[in-house]
Amino acid sequence: MKYRCTVCDYIYDPEVGDPDGGIEPGTAFDDLPDDWVCPECGVEKDMFEPVED
Repeated sequence: MKYRCTVCDYIYDPEVGDPDGGIEPGTAFDDLPDDWVCPECGVEKDMFEPVED
C-alpha cells in the first residue's frame, strides 16, 4: 500500500522506497525508521495516510 503526505501530497511507494533517504526498495511504510521524514516537506510519518491504488 502507498502512503500520501497530508501536507504536500508526496506519495511513499514501498516498491520504490526512498533512495535519496537511504530507504531500500521493498521497505514497507510500517518498517520505515521512526526518524524518517517526508523527503519533500520534512514532516514526520504520522502526517501520512494510506491511499488506495
